[in-house]
Amino acid sequence: MKASRSKITKGVNQGSLIATCDNSGAKLVRVVSVKLSKTVKRRISSAGIGDLMLVSVKKGTKEMRKQVVFAVLVRQKKEYRRPDGMRIKFEDNAVVVLKDDKGNPKGTLFKGPVAKEAAERWPGVAKLSKIIV
Repeated sequence: MKASRSKITKGVNQGSLIATCDNSGAKLVRVVSVKLSKTVKRRISSAGIGDLMLVSVKKGTKEMRKQVVFAVLVRQKKEYRRPDGMRIKFEDNAVVVLKDDKGNPKGTLFKGPVAKEAAERWPGVAKLSKIIV
């Protein structure tokens, strides 16, 4: 995992329900915690594009439900700014479910675009994504 070059506004809170955009078997996940986030003591952590999260699967196949897995946020509704001044926001919030914390995706097909920041940070996600915005 590489560091992000731009300062991304955090758009997803802990406890949020988010849809997945891959074919891993999970459909809806809840954010349990955000890994590697630096916050003030007792502040609830939040996630931005490209952040590694621990999520629990709420809806999906029978094998995937009730599991706690790693995921990466690839789209967020909250607008964020790139270093060149461009402001980016997506239509929805979406995550990609990972096999492990190294960044290997569980699914083999991604639906919809993936943010450039997430693709730069996670090479495994970038390999499978068709549209990088």
